[in-house]
Amino acid sequence: MFVVFLRFTEHKAKAPAFMAAHNAWLAEGFAAGDFLLSGGLAPGLGGALLAQAASRPALEARLATDPFVAEGIVTVDIHEIAPGRTDPRLAFLAA
Repeated sequence: MFVVFLRFTEHKAKAPAFMAAHNAWLAEGFAAGDFLLSGGLAPGLGGALLAQAASRPALEARLATDPFVAEGIVTVDIHEIAPGRTDPRLAFLAA
């Protein structure tokens, strides 16, 4: 499991032009089962993902196709987590 931070760069002003493509990219990640959660980093710092990709290289390949990444609008920071304890509602994450 991975936590991914997508932090805005000095090219943040380009984000509105690529927002529709970024949202389509997110939808593809959810449909593929790679993304479990996405949301913004407050206040306006970028975004974050909880991802359950097959492997780190597979996740890195998917992230590279994000229009925000490809256009240099965000930088990517990946942290791998080995879930050890979860709330019962999230037990599937530790499986």
